Amino acid sequence: MNAAFAAACLLGATTGVHAALWGYFDGRGVAHFADNPVDSRYRLIHADGQTSPADDKVPGKTTSSASLLIWLEIAPEVRRVLPWVREAAQRHGVDSELLLALIAVESGFDANALSSRGAVGLMQLMPATAARFLPKGLELRHVMQQLVEPRTNIGIGARLMAELLQRHRRVDLALAAWNAGEGTVQRSGGRLPAIDETRAHVQQVLELYWALLQRRQARGAQQIELHR
Repeated sequence: MNAAFAAACLLGATTGVHAALWGYFDGRGVAHFADNPVDSRYRLIHADGQTSPADDKVPGKTTSSASLLIWLEIAPEVRRVLPWVREAAQRHGVDSELLLALIAVESGFDANALSSRGAVGLMQLMPATAARFLPKGLELRHVMQQLVEPRTNIGIGARLMAELLQRHRRVDLALAAWNAGEGTVQRSGGRLPAIDETRAHVQQVLELYWALLQRRQARGAQQIELHR
């Protein structure tokens, strides 16, 4: 059964005027769909019978995952770093789709991006945080030079994300810690902090991550499980 067709069947069978569809793909390529978020793995695919996750705005969120997904398909700057994204993903056990989504939201694939807070490069790494993965004793200017090199930036960013995923066990919390700091997540009792910027960042990355996973799994899903 085609995953999109199965999703449509479940959506059509949902009672009430305002239907919603949630889902995720597991590591075996099995597509799971439900009319409610059964657990934290489920992401909103379709809501209110007519809107998509990209329309489900939070304060501070302005770009839809649909437009980013189209751009990722054609942008030369994305193709240029894709081999290094895949290399880092395999080395550190992080989905390449998650790394792509994070880079897209953080820097728009601008290797020379520098934030007002001093975050550098594709994955917007703070030099003080990244320095522990570089040779000891490097001066700040040399750390900055290393971080604008795409392969180095992606490799360090993937390693940091792998640590956050292992520590927090949930992608949304790992992304919140990435954006707002682990201390902020801890002070929020292990929940998403009530910070508009952080919630917007987490939602944007998750939506794009889900869309990229859907694209990868569209041809590979061998089984579909529907949950009611």
